[in-house]
Amino acid sequence: MTIVSELEKVKAKICLVGEAAVGKTSLIRRYVLDDFDDKYITTLGAKVSKKKMEFDVPNNGMRVGMDMTIWDIMGEKGFRDLVKEAFFVGTRGVLAVCDITRYDTLKELDDWVQSVFKVVGNIPVIFAVNKVDLKDEVLLMYGDTELDQASRAFDAHYLYTSAKTGENVEEAFRLMGERIVESSISPRLAK
Repeated sequence: MTIVSELEKVKAKICLVGEAAVGKTSLIRRYVLDDFDDKYITTLGAKVSKKKMEFDVPNNGMRVGMDMTIWDIMGEKGFRDLVKEAFFVGTRGVLAVCDITRYDTLKELDDWVQSVFKVVGNIPVIFAVNKVDLKDEVLLMYGDTELDQASRAFDAHYLYTSAKTGENVEEAFRLMGERIVESSISPRLAK
């Protein structure tokens, strides 16, 4: 292994996918702007945001600077097949978002992730189980058992998140960046 002292720079496109009203736009807003707005506005098509991050490459001493381009993909079912070619090309990671109060949003993630895989192949996936701030107000529709099963199918991690409170939002995007570094940069450095 070669130890590189300077910062290597990479660009990584990630897509947030999931059904309508699961909180994809709110998660991005919390992460990029550290802000939350509880007014629901439907995303039309896709919205793109950017964030710079830095990571240490394990067992190497190298730092990687990542320009993360974050694509917020509209959550309507018919839209998935319509846009996959245009919006999923070049994607290096998927943040699959579901709503803890709606079990159907977890079930639908399989189709969303498979749609991305059909275009770009197997890439890192993180499940963001959003709206955990509602746990004391409403009946939660699923938990660790269902999430273990769903995430295992994609060798994915999952995190309970809240765009409203910020719980685990930074961690979800950081984990996505780390998985991208592990899957694309680390193997190249081992050569």
